[in-house]
Amino acid sequence: MFGPPTPRSRPQPGHLYDVAVVGAGLGGTELAWRLARAGQDVLLVSQALDHLGNLYQPTIQGAAFPEGSVFAQVEQQMAPDTDGWTFHRLLKAEIEATSGIHLLQSTVTALDEEDDQVVISTWEGPKLHARTVVLAVGAFLKGRLLIGDTMEDAGRLSEVAYDFLAEDLIASGVWLIGAEQTAAGVDAAPAYDVRFLTPAPGELDGFRIKRLDRVRMLGRCMPGEHTYGSVLRDAARLAAELLDSQREPT
Repeated sequence: MFGPPTPRSRPQPGHLYDVAVVGAGLGGTELAWRLARAGQDVLLVSQALDHLGNLYQPTIQGAAFPEGSVFAQVEQQMAPDTDGWTFHRLLKAEIEATSGIHLLQSTVTALDEEDDQVVISTWEGPKLHARTVVLAVGAFLKGRLLIGDTMEDAGRLSEVAYDFLAEDLIASGVWLIGAEQTAAGVDAAPAYDVRFLTPAPGELDGFRIKRLDRVRMLGRCMPGEHTYGSVLRDAARLAAELLDSQREPT
């Protein structure tokens, strides 16, 4: 028998998710997994589902995933193997088998807050709806990939940059500033730099974007230094916060 033991979310047009997570790297994947396991109806959007949970390195050796994370569970499942693509394949299968997660390959371009929800626009299809949106877009907010003298309008792995989403946040009054990361060359792969935008200091209250009541940020798209461990721990903290807010009386 193929597929999860119980159905994942089966949305119809106009379906209202509890949480929509934009970006399926470390933070977004971990957050969606934790929320769905707690009974939330979660939309996990990625520009490339084949890159779900991908790391910045070709193996998971030394990754130091926090205990209790889905990443640590998959690492233990494949030990002693440390191959990154094997890890990615097993992680994707785990997320696909998690009830409550609807996986969608799409590119988010704009967010519009209404009284009780956020309306999410994409390039590819109809508008989506969620009570809360979490942006876990890593280094893709107006990302630019630099390899030697060549620059692409893209983030890591040459995926499409979130230019329209960045412009939409700026139009909403969010002050975004530049950031940069460098990845060393590995084996035959050259070193590269990624330049992208993050909220300026003072634009966030914890994970929440101050100018947007129902939008949060997570992971490398936030200011500061990040590691695999810190991003996954932040995902656990944000999941707990969102679940607590669901329990608060209205």
